[in-house]
Amino acid sequence: MSSAVLLSLHQQLKKCFETLKANKSVWDSELAECEPLMSSLGNLAVQLKALKNVQIANTPLANFPSLQERLHYKLSLAVDAVLGKLAEKMDAVQRVRDAISQQVSAVFQFYEKNTDTLDIAGCVSRSAICPSISDMLEWLQDAARYYRLQLVQRRNLLQSLTPSDLTLMETAPKRWESLHSASGERELQVVRTKNRCEQRSRTFCDSPFLSQIAIKNI
Repeated sequence: MSSAVLLSLHQQLKKCFETLKANKSVWDSELAECEPLMSSLGNLAVQLKALKNVQIANTPLANFPSLQERLHYKLSLAVDAVLGKLAEKMDAVQRVRDAISQQVSAVFQFYEKNTDTLDIAGCVSRSAICPSISDMLEWLQDAARYYRLQLVQRRNLLQSLTPSDLTLMETAPKRWESLHSASGERELQVVRTKNRCEQRSRTFCDSPFLSQIAIKNI
């Protein structure tokens, strides 16, 4: 195995993990800003449902002309405004996903370009102080897949919301929150592998770029 190619691959891996770490912070920040927007959306759905069920003509407010229609119009505008802000957040989240995907793709392109000089035994070899190249490549694939799936699920959730189904809109905040834990068993295995590696070594595995290889508590 060429030592120059191996060193370059490790540098590529380090850069990619650093990108993951930096972009995870941006990702978390953008999603955190979505939570109050989702809560507002749920509250607006509750208000629209209440307005739909109330008979204003039978209340003291009956003297206000077209009050029910005007209130419905105002609430509908508020819903559109919140959905617009969420769409902007999803665009920002997609930019994060794209940055991660591009960096992961660059690592795999380098790896595939140099497969002739990277023997299998060397790529799967691991020690107490260093995970194998194949381990790290698999972790990167898992991370890229996680972000891709999260983006698709969140976009699909938002696109499913319509004024004609207020119950769906009302429950949207809980369904949005449930996506935080949709990382699957594979992520848990990555976390456990990373933790075992850290327990055995305070050198390689304690370096900054490995501290975030498992996308834990996303």
